[in-house]
Order: sequence, then C-alpha cells, then structure tokens
Amino acid sequence: MQNYVLNTWYPLTWSRGVNRELTSHRILDQDVVLFRSTEGGVIAMEDACPHRLLPLSKGKLKGDAIECGYHGMTFDCSGACVRIPGQDMIPASAKVRTYPTHENMGMVWIWMGDPSLADPSTVFDLEQYHDPNWSTVEGDALHFRANYLNLADNLCDPAHVSFVHQTTLGNAASEDVPVQYTEEEGKLVTWRWIIDAPPIPLFQKFGNFKGNVDRWHYYHYYAPSIAVIDFGSAETGIGAPEGRRDDCIQIFACHFITPVDKENSIDHWLHIKNFHADDATNQGLSDAFREAFNEDKEILEAIEDNERRLVGRKTIKIAIDAAPRRMRRLVEQMSQESDAKPTSEKEVAALLDRVQ
Repeated sequence: MQNYVLNTWYPLTWSRGVNRELTSHRILDQDVVLFRSTEGGVIAMEDACPHRLLPLSKGKLKGDAIECGYHGMTFDCSGACVRIPGQDMIPASAKVRTYPTHENMGMVWIWMGDPSLADPSTVFDLEQYHDPNWSTVEGDALHFRANYLNLADNLCDPAHVSFVHQTTLGNAASEDVPVQYTEEEGKLVTWRWIIDAPPIPLFQKFGNFKGNVDRWHYYHYYAPSIAVIDFGSAETGIGAPEGRRDDCIQIFACHFITPVDKENSIDHWLHIKNFHADDATNQGLSDAFREAFNEDKEILEAIEDNERRLVGRKTIKIAIDAAPRRMRRLVEQMSQESDAKPTSEKEVAALLDRVQ
C-alpha cells in the first residue's frame, strides 16, 4: 500500500453531490460512506459494518443514522451503534470510525488522520473564490487511471502546455521559454512569462485581444493534493510583468485532487476568473478546460501504462523536472513526518527547508 500523508485535509467530492442519500467514496485506499444530516452537515464514516463488513452504503438512512442492510444494526452520526435487532445489549466494540469533514469552495474536505488534529481553519481557501468581483464556475470530477503524484507532476509543469494543449491553453510561442522554479511559504511555484506573443487559443476566443500579449503561468502546488494555476494575459507593453494588471484577463484554474488508491485519482476542477460572463461564455470556457484536461488524462494514463509495463526502467531528468522532483521529495517527507501533527502552511515551509 502506498504511504500517504494522513494528517491533512483532502478534497473528497463536490458538496453539490452530497444529500440525504448514502454514497460511497474511496480515498487513500479506504472506503467512506457520506450523507448530509438533517441539520445540513456532512457525515463521513468508514463504509463497513463491524459485524460482517457489509458496506454501510448498501444500507438505509434512518433519520441521522445508518441501518446496515444485512442485519439492521444501526449507527448514529458519531459511529456508535444504537440498535441491534433482537437484543438489548450493545457491545462496546459495536462502533464505526468517523472522519472530520468541512465544506469550502464547493468541496467536501475530509481528514483521514488523527481527528483531534483536524482544524477546519487550515482547510485550503482562495480569497478570489469569495470576491464578488470574480466569478466561479464549477467543473467536473475527472477520473484519472493514474497515481495522484503523476497528476501532481503535471500540475507542477508549465512546459507541457506548449505541446499538449495547442488548441486551448498553449501555443508554439512558449516552447523555448525557460521554466522558473521558486519556493514560498507552504508551497512550490513553477512559473514563466511569455512576452510579446500571440494569445493562446482560449484567450483569442474570450479575451478580445487585437494584437500580441504578455502572458503568465504560475503553477502553485500545495502538498499533497492541491494545485492552483494562475494564468492570464495583458496587451504587450502595459506593464503586466511589473504587476500592472488592471486591464487583463486572469483565471485561476483550481485542481483539488482526491488520491483514490495507488492507481487512481480524481481531479475536481473549477475556474475562477476576474470577469463575469453569460451562461454561453461560461459553458464555452468549461468546454475548453474539459478538452484540455482530457488531453492531460490521455497523456498521464499512457504514462501509467508504460510505468507498469516497463517496471524498473530508468528515466532521464531534464531542467523542467526540478519542481516535480522537489514535489515528490516534499510529499515523501510529509508522509514520514507529518502524521503526528497538522500540515499547516508554516509546517510545509519548514519541511521544504529540510529537504533542500
């Protein structure tokens, strides 16, 4: 089984999909059953009855309790058994593990480690999501038949955009522009600017640019499973590289990754933009992102196939691999050291210092 960072908040599923029905989800090789309580909170339990291990998701929701579909044992929101048909005595061991949850940015977040360390204030947040001057469009839950760290590799790598996403997010103008790599508090940032070049196809369609642009891509990676890509364009010469971005198009593409198991992951993506648009424009943007992310899916699943087929094959390293290599070292260090304490941004920064 893969080693995971346990004491951290993971994105699990869209809030919009959690209601008064039992649903099963797999994360970190574990199955969890979810439902929304009568008070509106999200309840998460291990998806296994302690009697015969039937998944509780195959049972029934009775008020705020789950009745097992095999013999009717019933468990409340705390995981305690409150009924065993045919007997009054309930064993102390008749309980189900529960997991802390929190909702933010349209997602249900879950804490799979020590529940006493789960601090909702450390759930990831992006201020633009709540800013009325920006607009948010939720996307999909895209399944990758690939390990979540391979997906994280992709999300620490602006260089692939020039070749994989030529009809949406990239063009040939950026092929030979070096990728920069920096470290900030609690995250890795991979970035580059493309100066005085044609806009990418997405911005040719939605940006209304008349000529060349200065374009940026900043890939912000928050270990172990969050990536936010800040990208945009402004007319060449107005000073965008120096920070003057009052007249530009800017989008945050958020990727909230659920590590399902060693061979599967789910990318919950949404985009937050600095302008409001009608439904047709929002749909057009989402369709373009859908096309681009499915291109990533095709690439990463093909890599996964070859990794399984060519076990032990050594690969070469090139300059653009600096951030992905650092990302993997960081996650490995976190999985070894952070299971006894929360992985706050301050602690992630300290880990970064230690793995240099």
